[in-house]
Amino acid sequence: MLEKEVINFEKTAIVGIITQNQSEDKLNEYLDELEFLTFTAGGQVVKRFSQKTDKPNPKTFVGTGKLEEIMYYIKENQVSTLIFDDELSPSQQKNISKLIPDCKVLDRTNLILDIFAQRAETSYARTQVELAQCQYLLPRLSGMWTHLERQKGGIGMRGPGETEIETDRRIVRDRISLLKDKIKTIDKQMGVQRSNRGAMVRVALVGYTNVGKSTLMNAVGKSDVFVENKLFATLDTTVRKVVIKNLPFLLSDTVGFIRKLPTQLVDSFKSTLDEVREADLLLHVVDISHPDFEDHIASVNQTLMDIKAHDKPTIMVFNKIDAYRHLTIDEDDLITEKSQKHYTLNEWKLTWMSRVGEANALFISATNKQNFEEFRERVYEAVRQIHITRFPYNKFLYPDYKDAIEKEDKDDE
Repeated sequence: MLEKEVINFEKTAIVGIITQNQSEDKLNEYLDELEFLTFTAGGQVVKRFSQKTDKPNPKTFVGTGKLEEIMYYIKENQVSTLIFDDELSPSQQKNISKLIPDCKVLDRTNLILDIFAQRAETSYARTQVELAQCQYLLPRLSGMWTHLERQKGGIGMRGPGETEIETDRRIVRDRISLLKDKIKTIDKQMGVQRSNRGAMVRVALVGYTNVGKSTLMNAVGKSDVFVENKLFATLDTTVRKVVIKNLPFLLSDTVGFIRKLPTQLVDSFKSTLDEVREADLLLHVVDISHPDFEDHIASVNQTLMDIKAHDKPTIMVFNKIDAYRHLTIDEDDLITEKSQKHYTLNEWKLTWMSRVGEANALFISATNKQNFEEFRERVYEAVRQIHITRFPYNKFLYPDYKDAIEKEDKDDE
């Protein structure tokens, strides 16, 4: 008899703050996402902490009283990991770790880097993740030398700790330089691969993480890309040749974006995002069933601006319409005002079709292949227009060309 696999989740607490720029509702959205990230990394959130403050405490991120409350809870409940929703400075991380010595202290950036390290499959992805980790680690090395804390100052005690830290800093800097050279070499190889693909139109799937890009890739390209209901299930770019009717083009599935994306990851994964920069058409996939999907759209658009790919032709593909649920208002409810959370799917269709144009908005379900023929037709027309512009005389690809020739022959007769 086979034994069931037992998954041991780390007991985790998460922390966030309410500020002038971040309301309580917004914090709860971020903490929901942080909890999903923690689950993806192998943790189980048992407690949330929040504090209302004008700005983060420069020493410990949260105030003294809140930190004492966190320390007491962690000790009483044997919590092994504490994760902060924002990036901690090296000094903040060092101070908190000193006050809570038996608990791992991480921030959002560290957590995302850990998930990327778990998910990296290819040598290229592992190199990019290691580079991001080294860049994150470098300014934090001094806080990691806890075994040197027992050394005191004075005669005969100066130097060794500082020397050892400096040695490690030099090792990390050398490693960063080596990884950057390695990525440059792989980039050249990938550039040659892209140039060898010919002049076919390139279409890239972009979007927030866990919106169904890989599911859509599998459905359109008949691929076998890994799919899982977790964040950052796909790190490596997958490119497949797709044929709709008689028109071939290249479809690429790229890494998902996320709010508060670490700058180290944007820098190290810029080469992966070359597929997006060099694409002729973007399919911006959106999970319309997520209550914050408009924030996700804004985050993706901001990342596209960061990599200078925001001005490309784009079709908004609203996915997971089968899972969409809207809030309802009872007929006798005279207090509740209708908001966007009460919009029906048809109301969202009218809203977004008026924003981006009817031809640039699609509503589908990649899992159930709902409205899939409309999706294929819309993508075909968009790719066809790009192809006509690039190859004005290459009409043999189009299935309606034969009919046009026969019509011209009849007209001549």
